[in-house]
Amino acid sequence: MDISDFDYYLPQDLIAQEPVTDRDASRLMVVRLDREDFEHRSFTDLCDYLEPGDTLVINDTKVIPARLLGSKQNTGARVEVLLLKQLDAKRWEALVRPGKKVRAGATVIFKKDLLACRILEDTDYGGRVVEMDFEGPFEEILDELGVMPLPPYIKKPLLDKDRYQTIYARLAGSAAVPTAGLHFSEELLERIRKMGVTVVPVLLHVGLGTFRPVKVEDITKHRMHEEYYEVSADTAAAVNAARDCGGRVIAVGTTTVRCLESAADEYGRLCPCSGWTGIFIYPGYKFKVINGMVTNFHLPKSTLLMMVSALAGREKVMAAYKEAVEKRYRFFSFGDAMLII
Repeated sequence: MDISDFDYYLPQDLIAQEPVTDRDASRLMVVRLDREDFEHRSFTDLCDYLEPGDTLVINDTKVIPARLLGSKQNTGARVEVLLLKQLDAKRWEALVRPGKKVRAGATVIFKKDLLACRILEDTDYGGRVVEMDFEGPFEEILDELGVMPLPPYIKKPLLDKDRYQTIYARLAGSAAVPTAGLHFSEELLERIRKMGVTVVPVLLHVGLGTFRPVKVEDITKHRMHEEYYEVSADTAAAVNAARDCGGRVIAVGTTTVRCLESAADEYGRLCPCSGWTGIFIYPGYKFKVINGMVTNFHLPKSTLLMMVSALAGREKVMAAYKEAVEKRYRFFSFGDAMLII
């Protein structure tokens, strides 16, 4: 399967530069698995497509201010370090820019006598292993010095950093927000629960695996970077019960899908577990757990677009994206939403 199969035309002015005023005020395109036409609704209309007995699964990871701006010791050259995966109390996997000028052994100063890091070694994906050197509680220091890691296609400064968090964000560890969750307000979630829909969390810390570009022509040769995930006993029980009773499992976001599909056995049953997943879902994949997905509109040639195509079919998804462009939907992290059901 070729990378060009997942390319599409997108005018630059459709890339959302800021979130809508109200979280649940985005538009919603509905893609039905049993129909060819698409429906165009508001995100608050999501309730019209859920039923009592369904289970909605969310990812309650929390984004850390993972982008650190500093200077190279001795030369003063500007260096950016994006923290991706914590290895132990002080060591992280990170992306370092400009990578070619910051080699193993170099030290980067973020704030003198408060935070610095030493470059230890390269990783196999072009990143670095770094060792942080700090004085005081690391989370507080990161909150003071770090910047929310907005994607490079967002050029406008984010005035309220809470808008790059879901309302249910719980455990810090992600380098990017699970964007499908940004559309949910407290009021909408409460309406969904009152309908008789069970809402349960899983955890997947979003790292390089989610947004690493595909650089091979044959997508089957692409390898995902591993990300940490957890499924609790309560969530496993709720999902299994829904499936046993004929209810549907609707995942909020591609990260939730990766977590659920990684944690399931061959029969689609979940058990409490945690670990690292490098699962890559593309057309031909047979889903074991989910019946539907809430998601955003994703970048051309991305693994996220490939996952969506695995669920709804590539031709249908590409047709939906074409119609979304024609109807001027907002794309990417702060953009509108799609329901596949």
